[in-house]
Amino acid sequence: MSGNPNETEYQPKLYRRAMPRWWWVQNRSYLSFMVRELTSVFVGFFAVLSIWQIRALGQGPDAYAMFMDRLRSPLLVVVHGVALVFVLYHAITWFNLAPTAMVVRFGERRVPDAVIAGLNYLACVGLSAGVAWVLLRG
Repeated sequence: MSGNPNETEYQPKLYRRAMPRWWWVQNRSYLSFMVRELTSVFVGFFAVLSIWQIRALGQGPDAYAMFMDRLRSPLLVVVHGVALVFVLYHAITWFNLAPTAMVVRFGERRVPDAVIAGLNYLACVGLSAGVAWVLLRG
């Protein structure tokens, strides 16, 4: 014996049920959660790309033109299309999850989930329209 009063000579082994590697694929809610978490890689891709674009812009017109030429390659156009789909999925699933993550109350009453999700969508569309207006006005 080791001298520890909590240990006995015969320690029972704890039962550990074997979990298959792809256990999360069998349940739709787990699958959508895992896919949403994986889509954050594409959100990070767009963030890094934006930082590189700002860096190229700061290095002058020639560096920015070279950066834009690289973005026009067919491979990067396809990558951007795929990334856009995943980022949209990420945003939509987050907006639908927002009422669970952010409980808003007025007095004793909880604001309905549809209102919170709708306001998130409305804010996204409004901000996107504002950015588009600034960028496209000439």
